[in-house]
Formats: sequence, structure tokens, C-alpha cells
Amino acid sequence: MFPKNTWYVACTGNEIDDKPLGRKICGENLVLYRAAEGKATALEDFCPHRGAPLSLGRVVEGKLVCGYHGLEMGCDGKTVAMPGQRVRGFPAIRSFPVIERYGFVWVWPGDPALVDPAKLHHLEWAESPDWAYGGGLFHIQCDYRLMIDNLMDLTHETYVHSTSIGQKEIDETPTTTKTEGDHVTTSRFMENISAPPFWRMALRGNHLADDVPVDRWQICRFTPPSHVLIEVGVAHAGKGGYDADPAHKVSSIVVDFITPETETSHWYFWGMARNFQPHDKALTASIREGQGKIFSEDLEMLESQQRNLLAHPTRSLLKLNIDSGGVQSRRVLERLIAQEGQAPIALEGAA
Repeated sequence: MFPKNTWYVACTGNEIDDKPLGRKICGENLVLYRAAEGKATALEDFCPHRGAPLSLGRVVEGKLVCGYHGLEMGCDGKTVAMPGQRVRGFPAIRSFPVIERYGFVWVWPGDPALVDPAKLHHLEWAESPDWAYGGGLFHIQCDYRLMIDNLMDLTHETYVHSTSIGQKEIDETPTTTKTEGDHVTTSRFMENISAPPFWRMALRGNHLADDVPVDRWQICRFTPPSHVLIEVGVAHAGKGGYDADPAHKVSSIVVDFITPETETSHWYFWGMARNFQPHDKALTASIREGQGKIFSEDLEMLESQQRNLLAHPTRSLLKLNIDSGGVQSRRVLERLIAQEGQAPIALEGAA
């Protein structure tokens, strides 16, 4: 039910600086750690000796040491040594292709013969000193596609996030959705409105007036396998909106990397990249705190939604025009899954 011949965020780089990390991705139990010279490595989380999770071990001189009997593993999945034993003939466990880039460790859970580094997203903002980034990680108990639906239809902001980024004009402004190849974009532009609390804070952070009318935009971009980057911002009204000079606006990219764990759970790497006041660490912390509270509200709603869907597997859900971004994104996923030869698994009641 998820594409596997692709790159997913497995963890952030600092999650594996000190010890191994166990994480399930697309149904595969992985152990992530730093091998020789700090190279990010991913292996099957299974010791070939007695089946213990290697993630409960430690790293010694670049070798992963099982925490049960001390068996040492190489980064290629082959057994290296074990105190007092001959183990080099042990069959290798599975190793997974890894790329560490942009502060994240990306893993390819599918066929290693099909690995293509060029399929990893190019994130210009992550390589530019003119941008700052801050974010976090949530473990969410729901189908990863429900999160994609959520991010490709921001109408819910009026209700779920009423005290931070929500406002009635979101409901009142129509969206436009288009699909180009594997990419889906849903856009909404609001003119001459009041900025909600989160964006008033951002305006002040960029030394702009926060008590004047603004033009606001939301441009949600889905890219397989499950990544949604959302261009958001406000500009003082009448200054050009999305195209306004930077002196009159605050704009950011909401970063959403969604990594399936199981059919009903996922890892959600969230954050915000901004190109105003990039060296202001206090502002980065303030935005991260505010964004974390906002996404916590999504978490409660999504997990409750998943429980309802599992409890009522035969009920159909309504489809509205605001669902177009999520519907088109699901169609892209269904096509990619079919191309891999997987049998698609439909979420009960899904649009």
C-alpha cells in the first residue's frame, strides 16, 4: 500500500550520532547507525545469531555490536566477528541503500537493484544560507495517506487550528488543483484579509506591521512517495501578494516528509524553512514551538479519524471539491504501487 522503490526519510542525522536507532519503515524493521568514518548505515534489525534486535546493541569502532551476545556486523550486512566464535560464514542480513543529505537520512526500502540517487528530491532551501529551518518528528497512529489528505486540503485550518492559522476566509476562497506527471499542486490565494495570530507573529519577526490587511497564499505541492511542501505566507495588502517584494512579506515552506511505518501508522517529519531573518535563532525556536502546537492538533484529529475508519470499514465517505488535492495524490500513489506489481490495499471508506 506504499511505494517502496523510492526514498523516504528514515531519521534526522543527529538521531544516530550516539547509538543505533530502531525504526520500522514500510513494514521493514531497520536499524540505523553510523559505521566507519561516520557513514549513515541501515541494516535489517535482526541479529543472525539468535534474532535479537540489533538496535539494542552499540557501535564500536564503526561496527554494530549486538547487545545480546556481542556479535559484530559490518555495514554490508555480513557478520564480522563474535568473541570466541567462528561466524564469518553466517548468511548476511539485508542492508538498505542510504543517502544522508539536507540534515536527513534517507533510505530506499525497495529493490536495491533499482536504486536511483537522482530520485531524491533536490531541496534548494536546505543548501542556502539565506534560509533557516527548524522542525520536529511525530509518530502518528494513522494511515500515511490520511496525512497527505490533510496537507493537500487546508480547509481544516479554520476549525482544527482556529486559534493560530485558521480564519473564515480559508473556507470562502476556492482552490485550484492541477496534476503534472507525478506532481499535484493545490493553490489558494486570499486578498485583503486580517492576518491570523501565527502570521502576525511572523510579520513582527520580520519587523513588519502586523495590524494591517494582508494578502495570504497557500500552495500545496505533493511529490511521491509521500512528501508535501507547502508555500505559505502573507504580504501587506496591495504590495503584490505572493509576488511581493521581500520587504513587504513573510513567506515560508512548510516541510512535510511522511514515512509509512505500517498500514495504520507513520513517521511525520515536519518543519518550516523560511527566507526572512534566517540567522535569528530565537525566531526559529519560536516558529518551531508554534508549529509543533499546530501539528499536535492535527495528530489528535487524524488518530481519531483512523479509529473511526477501522471501526466502520464498510461506510463510504463523501467527496467534495476541496478534496481534489488528496484525491489526485492518491491516484498518483495507486499508479506507482501498481507499477511495482503490488496489490493495492484500499483504505476503508477512502475518497
